[in-house]
Amino acid sequence: MANHKSAEKRIRQTERRTEVNRNRISRIRSFVKKVEGAIEAGDKSAAAEAFKSAQPEMMRGVTKGVLHQNTVSRKLSRLSARIKAL
Repeated sequence: MANHKSAEKRIRQTERRTEVNRNRISRIRSFVKKVEGAIEAGDKSAAAEAFKSAQPEMMRGVTKGVLHQNTVSRKLSRLSARIKAL
């Protein structure tokens, strides 16, 4: 348990940030699942539309510090390649 006021404040801040970051990651995963679902269904146009909406959401995760730039770039690249292969 925290012994200082500042340590108690950091605990409160960490709890809030953790909740926000969890929601952000969950949102990103949902967008990615929509893309993957369209790819599995073999619907190239739907997959491309879902990809266009997922891309800014994933990059927003980078700017907010939830995900690393290289991770998002790799995932976007792989999704794009799978869409092109349809």
